[in-house]
Amino acid sequence: METTSRAGTRDANGPVDAEGGPAAPHTLAGYLRAPFPWYGLDDAFTGPRRLMRVGATADGEVRHGATGHGEGPSIRPDAATAERERFAVVVTVAAGPACSTGDGTGHLDATTASSAAWLAGAGLLSATWPVLLDHTLRDDWLKQQTEAAFELADELNGPAWSVLSLPVDAVPTPFHYRESEFGWVLAGSPGGPVHLGAYGRGMSAYGLGFSVIEDIRSYG
Repeated sequence: METTSRAGTRDANGPVDAEGGPAAPHTLAGYLRAPFPWYGLDDAFTGPRRLMRVGATADGEVRHGATGHGEGPSIRPDAATAERERFAVVVTVAAGPACSTGDGTGHLDATTASSAAWLAGAGLLSATWPVLLDHTLRDDWLKQQTEAAFELADELNGPAWSVLSLPVDAVPTPFHYRESEFGWVLAGSPGGPVHLGAYGRGMSAYGLGFSVIEDIRSYG
């Protein structure tokens, strides 16, 4: 898969920083520093919106980030709580070819829809804790499931994925889509400077639409 290293920070509120750089916690400055537009759910969604995390390279270049919609997921919900959770997270990934880092100390792989699928899949896992899983086993479970999510993201044309058309800035756009017991994940490339991923639970992916966020401060 043409994506970046899987090393990074796991966080209950957003995707891992799959680029191996620092993941800046929900600070507006990180979002404002990005050289690409951020995406969120379109105006059909009227619930709460929030900033989550941005991922940056070692020299501070913002490469991806996430915006949340709905109530934040409980990291370890009981069965009743999990049933009521309704949230969707949109992951924006800067499109780009393989290149050297700005400080000349490293290398960035090309980003594709698979990059967005990997970040979305890892994000869903980071917001999930199986109800019957003991906390002492969660790290092993998360590592195993994250490896599986990476492999799935590398096979977007495989049988685990179906194709779903959703509007991006009102233009029908194909996305790769899959469901699991923990929620759903989708990823696609609307063209232009970004790839998009999303994950969620309790909200149907089939009714979603995406659009450029005109003012990221509105999520603050």
